[in-house]
Amino acid sequence: MEDKRVIDVRRAVQSARDYIQDIQDLLESPLENLRLEEIELSEDEQYWLVTLGYDIEKQNNLPMLLASKPQELSREYKLFQINSDSGKVEAMKIRKV
Repeated sequence: MEDKRVIDVRRAVQSARDYIQDIQDLLESPLENLRLEEIELSEDEQYWLVTLGYDIEKQNNLPMLLASKPQELSREYKLFQINSDSGKVEAMKIRKV
């Protein structure tokens, strides 16, 4: 059976990384420790599903005197739907784990 996908997994991941970095200024926090978490090809092979994760500082409501404590980090995940023919990001969703 011939592989009809135009883009490979590396290009799909790069598309997701480029997309999130391009919109970084629209996010509430900077992208710290951006990493590839998961990759999956949809059953119909029309989309690469790429999950990227990054660290964000947890918000605390401590008084200024106590706020000098190191900030705790949490991990955020974004799921990208990449068209397997064009490499275009068609969707970005919050990925809960």
